[in-house]
Amino acid sequence: MPRFAYTAVDTRGSEKSGLLEASDSKSAVSVLRGQGLFPTDVAPAKVAPPVKRLETKSKSAGKGLQREISFSFGRGVSAKELAGFTRQLATLLKAGMPLLRGLEVLARQERNQAFRRITEALGETIKSGGTLSEAMAQHPKIFDRLYINMVKAGEASGVLDVVLDRLARFQEKSLQLRGKIKAAMMYPIIVMSVAVIILVGLLVFVVPKFKQIFADLLKGAPLPTLTQAVLTISDFVQKHYLISIGVAVAAWIGFNVFSKSPRGARMIDTWMIKAPLFGTLFLKGIVARFGRTLGTLLASGVPILQALLITRDTCGNTCVADAITEVHDCVKEGSSVARPLEATGVFPPMVTSMIDVGEHTGQLPEMLNKVADIYEDEVDTAVAGLSSMIEPILILFLAVVVGTIVIALFLPIIRIVQLLT
Repeated sequence: MPRFAYTAVDTRGSEKSGLLEASDSKSAVSVLRGQGLFPTDVAPAKVAPPVKRLETKSKSAGKGLQREISFSFGRGVSAKELAGFTRQLATLLKAGMPLLRGLEVLARQERNQAFRRITEALGETIKSGGTLSEAMAQHPKIFDRLYINMVKAGEASGVLDVVLDRLARFQEKSLQLRGKIKAAMMYPIIVMSVAVIILVGLLVFVVPKFKQIFADLLKGAPLPTLTQAVLTISDFVQKHYLISIGVAVAAWIGFNVFSKSPRGARMIDTWMIKAPLFGTLFLKGIVARFGRTLGTLLASGVPILQALLITRDTCGNTCVADAITEVHDCVKEGSSVARPLEATGVFPPMVTSMIDVGEHTGQLPEMLNKVADIYEDEVDTAVAGLSSMIEPILILFLAVVVGTIVIALFLPIIRIVQLLT
């Protein structure tokens, strides 16, 4: 009997792989599903990689299975496009349209060719007897664990349209929150970039001309310390600009490598939530995302332990992820959510208090979504406050940088005027 190598996902979202014997690939898929696994790749043992097998066309019933294998596309799918897809699919299902028909409609109107092929692949998997969650599991780069588990919970409870609508609201809220934080960061980045451009322009084009004037008029007389420092920096930038660029590039690469290491990521994430001015904004954004993610998962019927793990993997901060891991371990031993969450010291007291009330009243999902609403509003307030606070600080910084160079250039001019009089 032929042997098949498989990769599958269990009900907890963990990936498993191994070998099994079956008469054909369709039988192998049936065996795996009977074991409570969702196959993502089933192939005869010792054959070419799955992506290459996509080039072959099968005339058997296993055609849908071959199309389940993840595609490799040049262009990705943005979060905005995925949110739009989710919203449209939820609307079609609520209107009474069958799932397969809804996917066909969305595939025809999709402009992103990569996403169109993925949508078509979802439909073909469903035609071959698979579920929507199984089909989405074949594309982990597009549909993450949160998405797949919510769809799976919706399929199990028979309210897929409701869950997709809830998931669409979650994605839309996440996009809005991310946009607000990016907007708060954009202004200082632009001002700092302008400051660097002005500084380099002065050092490369303006300061050298003044240096020649000083040399002609002062005839070797000593320059003020500030002026000499500016001239020295200007000479270095002109003569060693390649070294300057190399140092900047090396520093950027070093920072990226450091930030991807476990220790570096933890240090940077800790600094982000404790940094002056922006730390509070980052923490509020993370808390809002935590509440929205966990609340949405629980409201969709995902078990609490699995929901905590998914929330941990999508929170975007190592320190908060460690805190959620501690909460998960305590809940696994029979504890509530609020107590270990408070013990971590990461989440504000109001959050743990509201979660505690939600647990006692049996309305934890609703309370978590209220936490998200409150902190999303606080992000709005923080962004407005930061904008009014950062603007004068950055203007002052820019004035100091340019003003220092101007003063350094005018000090010798004053001495020249004194000599001439």
